[in-house]
Amino acid sequence: MAAATEGQDKVLATAQRIVQSLHNTSDTDDMLLILSSFDNRLSTLSSFVSSEDNTSNAVVDPRFAAIEQFILNEADSSFSDDYLAAVDEIIHLTEEINLDQRAAVAADDAMDRAETALQLAMARLEDEFRHILIRNTVALDTERLHRSSLSSSSGAIAIAATEFFNDDVNENIEDVSSGRYSQHGGHGRGISFGGDDMSSLDLIHPDAVIDLRDISDRMIRSGYEKECCQVYCSVRRDVLDECLTILGVEKLSIEEVQRMDWRSLDDKMRKWIPAVKLVVRGLLSGEKRLCDQIFTGSDLIKEVCFLETSKGCVMQFLNFGEAVAVGRRSAEKLFRILDMYDALAAVIPDLQALFMDEDAGDMVCSEAKGVLDALGEAAIGTFVEFENAVQGEASRKPMQNGEIHPLTRYVMNYAKLLVDYSDTINSLLETVEDNSGFENENNDNLETTSTSLIAQRLLALITSLESNLDEKSRMYEDGALQHIFLMNNILYIVQKVKDSDLRKVLGDNWIKKRRGLIRQHATHYLRAAWTKVLSCLRDEGIGGSSSSAAKVVLKERFKNFNACFEDTYRIQTAWKVPDPQLREELRISISEKVIPAYRSFLGRFGCQLESGRHAGKYIKYSPEDLENYLLDLFEGTPLILHHMRRKST
Repeated sequence: MAAATEGQDKVLATAQRIVQSLHNTSDTDDMLLILSSFDNRLSTLSSFVSSEDNTSNAVVDPRFAAIEQFILNEADSSFSDDYLAAVDEIIHLTEEINLDQRAAVAADDAMDRAETALQLAMARLEDEFRHILIRNTVALDTERLHRSSLSSSSGAIAIAATEFFNDDVNENIEDVSSGRYSQHGGHGRGISFGGDDMSSLDLIHPDAVIDLRDISDRMIRSGYEKECCQVYCSVRRDVLDECLTILGVEKLSIEEVQRMDWRSLDDKMRKWIPAVKLVVRGLLSGEKRLCDQIFTGSDLIKEVCFLETSKGCVMQFLNFGEAVAVGRRSAEKLFRILDMYDALAAVIPDLQALFMDEDAGDMVCSEAKGVLDALGEAAIGTFVEFENAVQGEASRKPMQNGEIHPLTRYVMNYAKLLVDYSDTINSLLETVEDNSGFENENNDNLETTSTSLIAQRLLALITSLESNLDEKSRMYEDGALQHIFLMNNILYIVQKVKDSDLRKVLGDNWIKKRRGLIRQHATHYLRAAWTKVLSCLRDEGIGGSSSSAAKVVLKERFKNFNACFEDTYRIQTAWKVPDPQLREELRISISEKVIPAYRSFLGRFGCQLESGRHAGKYIKYSPEDLENYLLDLFEGTPLILHHMRRKST
């Protein structure tokens, strides 16, 4: 307020000098006529002129008095085109004074007066410029911005993996991998709103842009371009900062990012991914266009204003990217980092088009490329961390019923998602020098020897998983359960490959070999699980006689068979084979092996016991009974045969 009062005092003093000057001029009436024709509001000046003495011979352009008085009177009134016209006039007169060499003293006096008026006018324009910028900023749809920040990436899988490798498995991985946990977001490469929809966004109401251009043009012509740029950059920086806040891109130090727990960091990475595209292709593109529209008179000022307005915004999201890239590498971050890499890579050409200044602009683009490279290195490093975690996972607690191991689920769901990033990972792997020697490893398992790097790494990953599962199978004391466990897990791997783009990477020959391996395990299972049962049905020691000794042996054989079958039934009903087709095939294989042998043994020797007392004690089951009981196997629920319960009671 004090500055404003001082400015008005200066203007009043200047006005008094103008009146004195008018009185001292010989052609006062003619000059008053000129002033009156400039603006009817200046006609009252005649009363001031008539009361002054003519004491000076200095020659001063009388139009200054009218302009000064007008600027003074309009200081607190609404902004108008007349005010801009007055500013144009004083600028024009200033230029004339600079060219007028007829009276140096008069010119100096006039220039002092003109500069005073011009200062007041520029202060008024500066304030008006600020107010127009603030009042006419388009209110961005915060709900729309929030929707845009919901990245549809694979955070749920990453979180599930974290829980697995921390021995805290409490989520259904199948639900996670299929994206049914909406709070995390399912996997999908496309971002629904990544900035392209805002490419023609108006950041300022179009009508106001005209006023801003008119004001900036006059401030630049008057030598007040610095003040104009400062106001513009200050206001627009605040707007961009607010947009980043809405998008969830906060100002965070590297230390703050590294101290975050994974869920908090994942949330910020998830929001960062679409925000990069939205900011660069939407907000900054609109900001560049706005600078071009407002500062039409100077290409340099356009560049300076855009750079100073947007540089901080760009550096803010680059700093977060750098903090993520240099942070601790862990398997759960892999897909977020890949999404961040892809998002930044997509907008670097846009940044290069926006920041064309040779020095500061190159700095921004160079920083962006540096962060991109760091994210790429972090992605490969994180991929290696995941490979190492799979290879070194050594949980010693076997799955109770031979079920699919959580490690198998996590690795295969990761592998499925990695295929979606094949192009990105291939390009990153090509930059890793230590790929020599790896290319020929395991190639006999692939369709061709000219496979991509990602295919080779995926094969190595799955091979490590298979080796790990083979080790885990040895934790089962029951050899038959070892084969059930391996069949379940290998089949799960095969199905994930067959039903996804992994099939294109690993090929049908790879799938065929794994199916052959499943059949081998099925054969080994039958031998391990049912040889003891079938051994009870052998003919040795019985012959064809019906002697007492033979009957004793026969009774013992039936008793042993019943006991073995009941024990096997109790154990294997608790085992789990999730795949219905494999479960059915195993039951059929068992039936084909056990039922004919039992029917034949019963047909040859059953009559020797049926005529005796307590025959039901030995011949407890018909072949049809056994066949029905086999349908209960591999359901994961332990059952006890009715005869056993009756016997025990």
